[in-house]
Amino acid sequence: MNFAELGLIPELLQAVANAGYTEPTPIQQQAIPVILGGLDVMGGAQTGTGKTAGFTLPLLQRLARYANTSASPARHPVRALILAPTRELAMQVFESVTGYGRHLSLRATCIYGGVDMNAQIQELRRGIEIVIATPGRLLDHVQQKTIHFTQVEVLVLDEADRMLDMGFIPDIRRILDMLPANRQSLLFSATFSEEIRKLADRMLKNPKLIEVARRNAISETITHVVHPVSAGMKRNLLAHLLRHRPDMQVLVFVDTKIGCGRLSHFLARNGISADAIHGDKSQQQRTETLDAFKEGRVRVLVATDVAARGLDIDELPCVINFELPHTAEDYVHRIGRTGRAGHSGRAVSLVSPEEKHWLAEIQKLIKFEIPREAVPGFDSEIEPPEAGASARSHAHRSDTDTHAGREGRGSKGAKRERSPRAVPSPMVAADGFDFSKPYEPSARLAPQNQAVCTAPAPPIKPQRTLAALLGGLGKK
Repeated sequence: MNFAELGLIPELLQAVANAGYTEPTPIQQQAIPVILGGLDVMGGAQTGTGKTAGFTLPLLQRLARYANTSASPARHPVRALILAPTRELAMQVFESVTGYGRHLSLRATCIYGGVDMNAQIQELRRGIEIVIATPGRLLDHVQQKTIHFTQVEVLVLDEADRMLDMGFIPDIRRILDMLPANRQSLLFSATFSEEIRKLADRMLKNPKLIEVARRNAISETITHVVHPVSAGMKRNLLAHLLRHRPDMQVLVFVDTKIGCGRLSHFLARNGISADAIHGDKSQQQRTETLDAFKEGRVRVLVATDVAARGLDIDELPCVINFELPHTAEDYVHRIGRTGRAGHSGRAVSLVSPEEKHWLAEIQKLIKFEIPREAVPGFDSEIEPPEAGASARSHAHRSDTDTHAGREGRGSKGAKRERSPRAVPSPMVAADGFDFSKPYEPSARLAPQNQAVCTAPAPPIKPQRTLAALLGGLGKK
């Protein structure tokens, strides 16, 4: 099947061809005809399947039927509203809307927090038909009365499960109450929890359910591997892996903003081009960092889960979990940055003994055991959870966490499991990394010298008492 068979207009077909796409993905094949028919949609698809184009193309075609070429702002009211959980995802959707709509006389803008509102207000005043926004900043404009929803025809809620994780559901409900009842609504989510289904019941009318993969499914083009390592040696192992593939770009995930900055500085100090992206950086800094990474000027991007969704990087070869996520679903979203659009990818996880419970939860979710490959000189045994013991559940740690990254994340009072260091043996090169070379740490990366000093300690001289000192002064 090609895009012409989906019933798209010539202007959109030309834009799709200019983007280099010839065949629609499964989610596009199923969603585009249904949306063109005016039905509400509840769509579920794993990340990287092309769902953004799946709702963007039919949305543009619907609005293009009654597009106005007048220069008057009053002739260009807001007709479509697309909500996204993060600035990065909102910008990605905006780029798709402007790219596919380049041959149409439709106006679009992107609204998000972290930047001055005045420029956004000026943009809205010139007349905008398609608004892509994050919920918080959109409500700011509602309070300022700089945006109105009386003529909204289409509402799109993208990454609804991420909205739930970030606490945006109350904001979404407030926005829903402001929209016209007579509209087309589209909800897309990688997972469908009970809370998401309740939101869908309120938002959608007789929706068509479209799922192209099982929930929490992962791309079959991704190769997974776990490297057992002690918490204190993770940074050295990461540098070792990166040095064996100096030509490969890598996205590295950590838990906290402080840990994110520290790790990127560590890599940069050791000659590896790296930068960090997290919630404390301004929008301009985040945009500049992402652009540098996409253009290849930065080789390693260290990120918190703020980047787990919304990053669309062409043919990213590898994602490394420096720290495992506390929520198993976040593993799926993190590794979804690689292996996109049919390309091969690699998901590497550096797992310490303290993280074995998170690993068990991830393997239970994805329904297979991830192969373990010990790297000589770094290996640390990871024992499976005790038989019959259920995996512990932990609260998801959001990007707003300001605590420093912890080296070991076991439960309180847990002791680090130690095993005798195995004698390094020849190892078959892992897919994507060459471990056949012996590990030769540099002076900066070398482990701490653990040699014990055997020289006898010098005798301790007895200290003079206060009375002796006072007595001496009295004699003088």
